[in-house]
Amino acid sequence: MFLRRRRIALLLIGDVLLLYGALFITIAIGLPIKDNADVFIEHLIPFSYLIALWVIIFFIAGLYDKETLFFRRKIPSILSGALVANGALAAMFFYLIPFFDITPKTNLFTYLAISFILILLWRLYGTVFISGGKKQKALIVGSGADFQTLVKEIANGEHYNIQIARAVDIGEVEHSALLGNIAEEIPTKGISLVIIDMHNEKLESILPHLYNLLFSRVRFLDIHKVYEEMFQRVSLSLIDYKWFLEYVSFSPRITYDIFKRAMDIIIGFMLGVISLVLYPFVYLAIKLDDGGKIFVLQRRVGKNNHIIKLLKFRTMDFDDEGKWETGAVNNVTRVGEFLRKTRIDELPQLWNVLDGSISLIGPRSEFPEPARHYNKEIPYYNIRYLIKPGLSGWAQLYGEHPHHGTDVSQTSNKLSYDLYYVKNRSVILDLEIALKTIKTLLSRRGV
Repeated sequence: MFLRRRRIALLLIGDVLLLYGALFITIAIGLPIKDNADVFIEHLIPFSYLIALWVIIFFIAGLYDKETLFFRRKIPSILSGALVANGALAAMFFYLIPFFDITPKTNLFTYLAISFILILLWRLYGTVFISGGKKQKALIVGSGADFQTLVKEIANGEHYNIQIARAVDIGEVEHSALLGNIAEEIPTKGISLVIIDMHNEKLESILPHLYNLLFSRVRFLDIHKVYEEMFQRVSLSLIDYKWFLEYVSFSPRITYDIFKRAMDIIIGFMLGVISLVLYPFVYLAIKLDDGGKIFVLQRRVGKNNHIIKLLKFRTMDFDDEGKWETGAVNNVTRVGEFLRKTRIDELPQLWNVLDGSISLIGPRSEFPEPARHYNKEIPYYNIRYLIKPGLSGWAQLYGEHPHHGTDVSQTSNKLSYDLYYVKNRSVILDLEIALKTIKTLLSRRGV
């Protein structure tokens, strides 16, 4: 119901099965039945490589984004664009790589057409079987601005399998007896789902009433988890110290940590070597622009609040190290503006990835002065320093950040995404961030 990742997994399985099915149909169209199996097996291995690449293209194109999952009008245009890219990729795969003996000329075009039709029908009509049937009546109990946002999201979201029977803001309920009455009303109103703030002390008085409802097959969901699932970030108004003690555990994740560091070294080295091609051009551009130095070493806050120094191409008149309170005028240069828009200015940080100062994926590193300001103004801000900062991250994809100066509102919003990553970090989430970063860069949006 709420499980976005489960829905994505089901859609992914459906897409892969249909891509293989389209291959079998394409082969069956032009061959006698007795030859179908042999030819299909011959095509199976090369097309398996290709289908794996195509699924990545689907992901980058946005076919597994939240909006695409629920708003069907976007699917035809996104799918057609993805299949055009897939067709070009397939042509290069079969005609430029002489490893395979097959060159499916006409069949490739037929296969693309059939796979487009099958996946389009699956996305438009097959997802009904994933979302479920009759909506569940729900009672939602919580408080705060994010509670109201959640209620509004469910009420306006036809794609959710939920109908709100009642929403109770406990900040407006003065007597615990009223909460008890609300709990007793659940069976009489046909409510089968209760979304509740499990961490709110004000609700402890009604827990015995809710416990008895377990025998009536009423489901209970923590409002924090529901909010995270819907918005893919942590609600700052719903959390407290107990939430961190329960959900933010830093016990060793040996397998994940080893894999993450290995990927940092391998991918960081490969990208770092490739990026060296651009260094002479950046050098000439900066020297012709203002004749200043090429690189700057910026002091940033790293893991465990340790100060690290990041290498970047200079994009401003001088390096102020984040000490903006001095009032010195420091403007972005003409070349620096281009370097920032294209993210070329951050390429030297790949060498920081290799030395272990930062990771490819993680919270954005911050200057020391703004970090001290945010620690005072934003509760729990320092939690983000429990892991290494990264070149890209969940918050960089979804939250705006102040480029020069401080902004508590924007940074609070970014923190909600950082906490989501800290809590849920995994190989799969890192892969999702990497693919979405590629999509963002290709669409020329900032990271």
